Amino acid sequence: MGGKKVCIVGSGNWGSAIAKIAGSNAARLSTFENQVNMWVLEEEVGGRRLTDIINTEHENVKYLPGHKLPPNVVAEPDLLKACAGADVLLFVVPHQFIGKVCDQLKGHVKKDAVGVSLIKGVDEGPDGLRLISDIIHEKLGIEMSVLMGANIASEVAEEKFCETTIGCKNMQHGQTLKDLMQTPNFRVTVVQEADTVEICGALKNVVAVGAGFCDGLGYGDNTKAAVIRLGLMEMIAFAKLFCKGPVTSSTFLESCGVADLITTCYGGRNRKVAEAFAKTGKSIEQLEKEMLNGQKLQGPQTSAELHRILKSKNIVEKFPLFTAVYRICYEGKPVTDVIKCLQNHPEHM
Repeated sequence: MGGKKVCIVGSGNWGSAIAKIAGSNAARLSTFENQVNMWVLEEEVGGRRLTDIINTEHENVKYLPGHKLPPNVVAEPDLLKACAGADVLLFVVPHQFIGKVCDQLKGHVKKDAVGVSLIKGVDEGPDGLRLISDIIHEKLGIEMSVLMGANIASEVAEEKFCETTIGCKNMQHGQTLKDLMQTPNFRVTVVQEADTVEICGALKNVVAVGAGFCDGLGYGDNTKAAVIRLGLMEMIAFAKLFCKGPVTSSTFLESCGVADLITTCYGGRNRKVAEAFAKTGKSIEQLEKEMLNGQKLQGPQTSAELHRILKSKNIVEKFPLFTAVYRICYEGKPVTDVIKCLQNHPEHM
């Protein structure tokens, strides 16, 4: 019996940074098979296929330029071939594509495989909120965990120290995943509240859009600290309403909670695009095209999904920051409304 076979489903900025870690650890540890497959949506870069470039030069020149991937990471454009026989599947595609990917994989994944979602976002379902891990579990029938934290991809790839959180209900699997992911500069804590860990990863992007609006309006660090604190309060309140399992405040003190919220409100693309939105008046779609090199923004879309859920439950007024972000992005409300929502926040009443 060889080691466990690992496949990375996705190869953007974050997927490639994770491939660097998982590839190095799989090569080093006998518990994992040496070769790590990475599914790459095929595209041409400078007249060559991206998979050919990755497999010959060991670099994802489009999404993670300047960083070498371990030679045992093999780019594969065929999703089913990439995932064939995998024991551990790391899902790292933009959240709007996960349904399509799972539909293609249905019936082609080992029953006892373990999936890990590294995807920050939520979806809507008939009862309101659906976690990405739930969608994958429903479609593929495999046990799911999540990995979320203060992990800006380029910094992880540069091996600058950071922490992350794995939410895993099965502690034995949690240990296997920790072995696969942990390095001296990428420290992993495993907690059992997987739903809370995952919801943090989705909601913080909405708060970061609010922080970006404040930056664009020229407000300072005190204002941003207030956005972060009030945003965290809304995140906790939302998690308590919507998570099926227990929600404890201590999970918000892990990397997936307050740490990820801080780094996203100071760095990260949601903040950057929101600042430009406040300064230029251009649409989110237009700024996405101009600033993000083909990547997608999660914050505004998540705010729209949250808004529909809050509306259906008739509790919009309890979440003024989430609501202001939605209305500014989608209903043409002035960016200054973000300050109004802070001034009249129920936390101060």
